Amino acid sequence: MLKQIRNQLIEHSPRDLAVPLPEAAVLIALTDNAHNPEIILTRRSTRLNTHSGEVAFPGGKRDPEDRDLQMTALRETHEEIGVPGDSVDVLGRTGQVISRFGIKVTPFVGLVPESIKLHANLDELDRVFRVPLAFFLEAERLRTDELRYKQQSFFVPAWQYGDYQIWGLTAIMLVEFLNVGLNAGIPLDVPQQRGQRVEGGIWRKQA
Repeated sequence: MLKQIRNQLIEHSPRDLAVPLPEAAVLIALTDNAHNPEIILTRRSTRLNTHSGEVAFPGGKRDPEDRDLQMTALRETHEEIGVPGDSVDVLGRTGQVISRFGIKVTPFVGLVPESIKLHANLDELDRVFRVPLAFFLEAERLRTDELRYKQQSFFVPAWQYGDYQIWGLTAIMLVEFLNVGLNAGIPLDVPQQRGQRVEGGIWRKQA
């Protein structure tokens, strides 16, 4: 599975969005167990003004000192969950997406040692946890969330893993990673796929 992900990311030409927006980067971090790789996720602190209580990949906004967005992803990962940048084997990246707050986000994919110790930065997070990659390929989704954009509806899957709901922009980036790296074939029809900006878009849960 990990060999397939590495090879397909090497061959992949990720989408770049030519829009002048503030930038951020995240790391889709996978543990290097070839038989049961896991994805590392975080839950944002409820004390934060934005994304509070939401499940997310480690990452954040680009600093002026960051030489590139890969450095942003690795720096933020170190700051948030204690994984040093030199412990990450960066495999490649997937397409840029735009958050509902008007931030252009670049996802990078990297391998980390399965034995690595994770430490949540409690100023930003209340939890860091791992989910088997196979869960997203085998489990039924919890629901499908609807995004409204210019009188159109777009639909993205959401999953429940234990106490955690994985949805929204994190689910968009996760689904694209699964489709690119593992040919998962999960339907994904969202404005970001065509480089459109979501202006005033609001995620809401379907009844």
